[in-house]
Amino acid sequence: MSHIRVIVVDDHPLFLAGVVHTLDTEPDIAVVGEGSSAEDALRLAKECHPDVIVLDFNMPGGGIKALQGVLALTPSTKPMMLSGAVELDQVRSAMQTGAWGFVLKGVSGTELARSIRLVHGGERYIAPALAARLFALPHAAPVELQSDPLVMLTSRERRVLAQIALGLSNKEIGSNLSISEKTVKHYVTTVLEKLGVRTRVQAALIVRHRSDISRDLLS
Repeated sequence: MSHIRVIVVDDHPLFLAGVVHTLDTEPDIAVVGEGSSAEDALRLAKECHPDVIVLDFNMPGGGIKALQGVLALTPSTKPMMLSGAVELDQVRSAMQTGAWGFVLKGVSGTELARSIRLVHGGERYIAPALAARLFALPHAAPVELQSDPLVMLTSRERRVLAQIALGLSNKEIGSNLSISEKTVKHYVTTVLEKLGVRTRVQAALIVRHRSDISRDLLS
């Protein structure tokens, strides 16, 4: 079995030990490094070239700086942010900077492992509680579009966007639309490019922000 190589960086020793132990019990995940600061994150990323790196948002040296550094050093690594109390602006900042996921401390071991698998598989992930709060904000659209953002989308792409806005995974979208998961990934990439956004969350926020569009897509 091919393992997902993971690094965990958090400055709280007991929490770090708990996360590492939880992930080490998963048969398809291998923790290949652990640290407590942005400096550790950069060193470990360079040394280990992990598939996924889990970064504490408030680590010494700054989680965003660690995120930026990891992406510069090892672009193939998918960073995930981990935090306790968090402001929505911090979530948006992390995802727009290039984070593949944002998870809340206190998440179950099962859900943490699931989020790592999703991110490793090429899907963005935001903790459901955070996603619900983001979608509830009318001013949370990540970009200002001068024209209808759906003009360039085909009917199939609009249907895929509707499923994204509902928070469904590629597998679930494929099942609902009777297309392969690989085809869904292609459509998702195309939709993001046409909307001028980088993440699924940003695309969903555009739909939620525009009541006229969301009524059309989500009805």
